[in-house]
Amino acid sequence: MSLGQHSSDSAPLFSSDSEAEAPEEAAGRRGGSEEAASGVSGVRARLIVCILCYINLLNYMDRFTVAGVLPDIENYFQIDDGKSGLLQTVFICSYMVLAPVFGYLGDRYNRKYIMCGGIAFWSVVTLASSFTPQQHFWALLLTRGLVGVGEASYSTIAPTIIADLYVKEKRTSMLSVFYFAIPVGSGLGYIVGSQVSAVAQDWHWALRVTPALGLIAVLLLLFVVREPKRGAVEARAELHQTSWLTDLRTLSRNRSFVLSTLGFTAVAFVTGSLALWAPTFLFRAAVFSGQKAPCADEAHCASSESLIFGIITVITGVLGVFSGVQVSRHLRRKTPRADPYVCAAGLLLSAPFLYLAIVFAQGSTAATYVFIFLGETFLSMNWAIVADILLYVVVPTRRSTAEALQIVVSHLLGDAGSPYMIGVLSDSLRRSDSFLWRFRSLQLSLLLCSFVAVVGGAFFLATALFVESDRTRAESHVPAADEPIVVPKSGRSTRVPVSSVLI
Repeated sequence: MSLGQHSSDSAPLFSSDSEAEAPEEAAGRRGGSEEAASGVSGVRARLIVCILCYINLLNYMDRFTVAGVLPDIENYFQIDDGKSGLLQTVFICSYMVLAPVFGYLGDRYNRKYIMCGGIAFWSVVTLASSFTPQQHFWALLLTRGLVGVGEASYSTIAPTIIADLYVKEKRTSMLSVFYFAIPVGSGLGYIVGSQVSAVAQDWHWALRVTPALGLIAVLLLLFVVREPKRGAVEARAELHQTSWLTDLRTLSRNRSFVLSTLGFTAVAFVTGSLALWAPTFLFRAAVFSGQKAPCADEAHCASSESLIFGIITVITGVLGVFSGVQVSRHLRRKTPRADPYVCAAGLLLSAPFLYLAIVFAQGSTAATYVFIFLGETFLSMNWAIVADILLYVVVPTRRSTAEALQIVVSHLLGDAGSPYMIGVLSDSLRRSDSFLWRFRSLQLSLLLCSFVAVVGGAFFLATALFVESDRTRAESHVPAADEPIVVPKSGRSTRVPVSSVLI
């Protein structure tokens, strides 16, 4: 049987709703209409959100483990700032390139199995990267690039599953819980990376923690998570799949989606730069001011900056996401443009505090950490809100594609190049290899983050001009008569063969 001839009894991989609980079985265990419509019971829906949060936390924990031991890696491989920045850049580039692929698959096939395959592959590659020998820095770059497969398979799909389980205020609340995992996971990456390296006296062991946790994630996905029916909680039975080109063309005309994506690109640029370079910058500031000794051991640099920065990232992330959601929820009663306003305010307020943190680094350690705390808190206010904006200005059948497109743009123009750009700029500004210029050149390079944050705030203010009309258009969307429809021969719009899409 060809791909274009799948019948109604196709394997679960080719079905988007094959795991939904039978109505008569689930009706007796559910009280809410949302749960009944999605085909997943209320208890299981909450379990699914918890599992997705755990995996999201694990993804970001692994991503920033490398940043937590970056001074060790630089010293071990004897590399400059430009090559150090490539570690994050190659990961983001592979993540960015693969996101549209998984977005396309996530809109058409069983999302649970796609995530399982990606996370299993990511765990194996992460473990392999921990055995990189000293003479083969290229192997570490290669394995870090392949790690992007796992994140691409997950990040484009997980928010759309939550969107198919909840609507309105419940969806916002569950998304805020989901996005709490980003700062918490990032902070744990710094903490676990630096502390495991310190205990083992070898940075390689820092990369061997998350693979075991990844195996647990795969098992939870396989045996607990069920695939909800797409768009059912929004009572959008008239929706159907359209071709990929139609999806892209429609999304490109969605002004709120485009402008909020550009705003989020600024967030990605700033967070990508700080995530990789902040602990190293703080360590160099301590060496320059005489508070710390330079690295002496090839495999381990005695540094507490990653631990402190990790703790700050966890706390500010939780505070930022929570306060952003609460402020947005309060302002929604007064204006439907509350979400982009809060995102804009977060970026514009973070800019001066990040600038002060960078400027005060050599003079006052306490002041530096206070300004970092405030800057990161405001920067974290938009994580859950940006995701919510995307979900309510885009129709359900295009959400995975929209998530993928947002990931591509925000990473292509944001954190795919920003760590490398900061590293290269630092190398070009350095006049000598003294402790003074190793610190000063990185300091001047990081000042770029404050400017980018202001630009991002302007994009979110522009989003506020269109978000109300775009949301109304998405909620009342009725497919046009001439709109290309992707429907397999089985007649069920939720089962979409690859060949029929490509044709």
